[in-house]
Amino acid sequence: MPFVSVRITRDGATKEQKAQVIAEITDTLHRVLGKRPDLTHIVIEEIDTDNWGYAGMTTTEYRQQQG
Repeated sequence: MPFVSVRITRDGATKEQKAQVIAEITDTLHRVLGKRPDLTHIVIEEIDTDNWGYAGMTTTEYRQQQG
């Protein structure tokens, strides 16, 4: 039973885009590894940009600096 966790920032991914990500990851596991789609679990976690940091600052701050 494959379990895949995908973490993205919460900044505009649509319901349709997330559904496509789930479908394509499921298809890849089936095609490449022979994993059964009905036993494959994909979880998308959306993280607020104030709770995701890199380069010593939050993503919100970083994006503000980038303009």
